[in-house]
Amino acid sequence: MKPVLRALALAGAVLAPLPLAAQQWDAAVAAAASRVAPQMIAVRHDIHQHPELSNREFRTARLVAAHLRSLGFEVDTGIAHTGVVGILRGGRPGPVVAVRADMDALPVKEDTPYPFRSTATGEYMGKTVDVSHACGHDVHTAVQMGVATVLAGMKDRVPGTIVFLFQPAEEGAPPGEEGGAKLMMQEGVFNRWHPTAVFGLHTFAQMQTGNVGYTPGPAMAASDRFTVNIHGRQAHGASPQLSIDPVVMAAQAILALQTIRSRNLSPFEPSVLTVGMVRGGERFNIIPSDVTLMGTVRTFDPRVQDEIERRMREILDGVTKGGGGTYDMEYQRTTPVTVNNRELSDRMRPTMVRLMGAQNVLDVPPTTGAEDFAFFSNAVPGFFYRLGTVKPGTTSGDHHTPTFQADDDAIPIGIRMMSTLLLDYLSSGGVRASTAAR
Repeated sequence: MKPVLRALALAGAVLAPLPLAAQQWDAAVAAAASRVAPQMIAVRHDIHQHPELSNREFRTARLVAAHLRSLGFEVDTGIAHTGVVGILRGGRPGPVVAVRADMDALPVKEDTPYPFRSTATGEYMGKTVDVSHACGHDVHTAVQMGVATVLAGMKDRVPGTIVFLFQPAEEGAPPGEEGGAKLMMQEGVFNRWHPTAVFGLHTFAQMQTGNVGYTPGPAMAASDRFTVNIHGRQAHGASPQLSIDPVVMAAQAILALQTIRSRNLSPFEPSVLTVGMVRGGERFNIIPSDVTLMGTVRTFDPRVQDEIERRMREILDGVTKGGGGTYDMEYQRTTPVTVNNRELSDRMRPTMVRLMGAQNVLDVPPTTGAEDFAFFSNAVPGFFYRLGTVKPGTTSGDHHTPTFQADDDAIPIGIRMMSTLLLDYLSSGGVRASTAAR
């Protein structure tokens, strides 16, 4: 038995005795998770070597759909372009619960020691880019396929229905396209199946394998995207007096925008404003007519969100008027705050402690990373937790970086944890009336 699996077994053994039914349930899930782990690790390697960008997850979706059909699931494909939904109807009556995994990769060139590292490329914003699973979505997909396998093998004992959501475009649809959880909801995925709660997980580059964690209440920030076009007048670089210089106006705007966080908002209100792209000009000695800024805003409170957008417009208006130019801005509120329903979180914590031991269930501070799981958990109570994926004794690059790594040993832990959370939720009868509101 691998050390991490042995640790799981010991963690369960040292806790207070469970009712016999729960002990049998846990033992069956643990055994099934161990059996399926090698297959799902191989699936993870395959997906990792064949990453696909948002709304382009064609191969991954075919792999997922074929696996679910082999388990006897009802399967729908083409949801929000490339999404897959699988339905497991348990052999006992009970509520409906949804569980979600995301499938897309990122335009990031991988720099890891993996023998299965990605060398794939794709097209993003009109350019050929390197593509890799630099955020762990390959692990999420493999874990959820493993959960489907485990619970399909226990179908007669499952008290209710489980809706498996394999979601495309969590990282955001390409410009000009729709996608992700928002589009799945617009297409009525919850209206059709009516889950009473939704569960999800995410790898965590700051947590060792063998640990899990979560944030009660607001867990991940709302994410907004902005594009600012600053308009001036083109001139020779040797004659700046003949120009209205958008480069200078852009530089002034970038610096001034940072004063929103430092001077307009309370230091106790978490937020981020980042300009991530600056584009303008074609030649070193020509002042261009236009410069484009693109970036993101992260917040946890709609009032702060409103204030940041308002101040951005005021600052851009003042800077460009002062420079003799103009501007236009497209401001998109792309992803709401991801909130863990507090009652549901409290109900699920004993399951996590039972499986992992209290010392391995960590409190995770809120993060300004965003998750479009929020579109699901805004509709029904949600529980979104972190799966430790850093191999002990090693380090991992952060999410969305070339050196991001995720330990294969986390996969059986994720399978066992999510399978048991779903079974415990269903066996407890689903969401109580008081948990329907966050």
